[in-house]
Amino acid sequence: MPTTYKNPVYPYRRPPELDRTDVRHCPVVIVGAGPTGLAAAIDLAQQGIDSVVLDDNNTVSVGSRAICFAKRTLEILDRLGCAQPMLDKGVTWQRGRVFFQEREIYEFDLLPEDGHRVPAFINLQQYYFEEYLVDRAGELAERIDLRWKHRVTSVDSQPDRTLVAVTTEDGDYRLSCDYLLVADGANSKIRDMLHLESKGQVFQDHFLIADVIMKADFPTERWFWFDPPFHPGQSVLLHKQPDNVWRIDFQLGWDADPEEEKKEENIRPRVQAMLGEEVEFELEWASVYTFRCRMMDDFIHNRVVFMGDAAHQVSPFGARGANGAIQSTDNLVWKLARVLKGQAPEALLATYNTERQQGAKENILNSTRATDFITPKSRISRLFRDTTLELAEHYPFARRLVNSGRLSLPCRYDGSPLNGPGAEGLPRELRPGSPARDAPIRLAGEDAWLLNRLGDRFVLLLDGRVDTAEAEALSTDLAGLLDRRADLDLLIVGPTPHALTQLPRSVVIEDAVGLVGERYGLRAGAGYLIRPDQHVTARWAEVTAEAVGDAVDHALGAHLDTLRDSRLDTNSNTPGGHHASA
Repeated sequence: MPTTYKNPVYPYRRPPELDRTDVRHCPVVIVGAGPTGLAAAIDLAQQGIDSVVLDDNNTVSVGSRAICFAKRTLEILDRLGCAQPMLDKGVTWQRGRVFFQEREIYEFDLLPEDGHRVPAFINLQQYYFEEYLVDRAGELAERIDLRWKHRVTSVDSQPDRTLVAVTTEDGDYRLSCDYLLVADGANSKIRDMLHLESKGQVFQDHFLIADVIMKADFPTERWFWFDPPFHPGQSVLLHKQPDNVWRIDFQLGWDADPEEEKKEENIRPRVQAMLGEEVEFELEWASVYTFRCRMMDDFIHNRVVFMGDAAHQVSPFGARGANGAIQSTDNLVWKLARVLKGQAPEALLATYNTERQQGAKENILNSTRATDFITPKSRISRLFRDTTLELAEHYPFARRLVNSGRLSLPCRYDGSPLNGPGAEGLPRELRPGSPARDAPIRLAGEDAWLLNRLGDRFVLLLDGRVDTAEAEALSTDLAGLLDRRADLDLLIVGPTPHALTQLPRSVVIEDAVGLVGERYGLRAGAGYLIRPDQHVTARWAEVTAEAVGDAVDHALGAHLDTLRDSRLDTNSNTPGGHHASA
């Protein structure tokens, strides 16, 4: 049990359903109050959707677990209102070093450019992250019914609803919901109840996580060793966390005995050999793990939607687990909210499966490649790895081949059925499907950030630096579009003629240091349509209201309705329900 952190104990509450005879119906029930489930509940609340969150525990995770949070994840959490405490507490880093045997072979910088609100990465123990999410959920308690020590015992999955049976210390009850979101982890009990599989590969190796408390002069960087003299033939990773806690990962090999390796008397010699005899430390927490890379064939079963590790699981190399999970909720919730509000067809939800299957496959591919490089299983593989490391010390081209865990990057949804026009001549890294990029702006005379003006709704980012005649013509058309599209806002890069400033739900910003124009390749009259999850869905060299309206329709899946209808016809003769229990 960690000594630098005391796990909170959240109170159990007797459910009101025990005092009623009918089955209460909810828009959304979420199983699991870990990072994925809580992030989904918070996002739904911000979109105006109520949820009930069920967890069979009454605290946050024990031990540091996931510690590395990437820039895109922090941007999403900033939109959810819980990034600032993470930034305040977390250890910020962007540089790393790679060692081979006794020498450093190169270093790297993950965020070589300025002009971003959040850093490339922070390190923060998962228990802090979960605590901040619980705090944020408490601020939204009118829409989030968070229930601790409520265990789901069965799920009845139907085409039009899901029934959930729950047990508590005071008795059992049932809930009905439009959608059940499953975020109960890699060993998902709900997935097992429904007899669904997560398919993939178990890697034959053991790793020791040791969190140690020490005051050391190591810089705040990611250090990775291949075949170091203090742990020959294996790999080691060193990272700093808050509270003077350092994470050390030791590769142990497949033949290691997990129970023996996690005993303190066996951990101490390994750590001491690494740090040196003169360094004093305390062992905070330790765990031995074997990891898997696997995913479900389909993240949606009737109206049961799987998220996070319940849907897709990766090795820890590259910090893709928690980061990928948060990006999945970011993708799902805006779609689910609009389906529940009747603003989009149910077929829109199928694109969560399409887009996040792509994201999960990318993460699994990168994770598997990292594992193969770090833990070569043949003489030829080891020779390739060691030769690559030798070359990387002197030749930059070889450094691109070194894989100590390609660190988490956001997924670009290339080929998504929701993508609209992608004008040529604009930056490739902001093509449709890409996450929007941040930049400093000025808003009403104050310093601000571009991404803080995007998200939750559709936003047209328009370069309004046009002449008066063009502004007047465009404003007339845009006024009609905004009147028809209550879910669309306008963000105008100025200075701009008076006509555009009078449009409803429009905000004029100043490109503070020119980075908005530079990063987006903006010129007068050009624009980007940004989805509620801050991904580009369409862009134009010259915006027209008609094109924007069509792109919003497309991003809401209007064109997918016929596909959904044909699927329903195809499946009309198949059994509808699936009842399962623990």
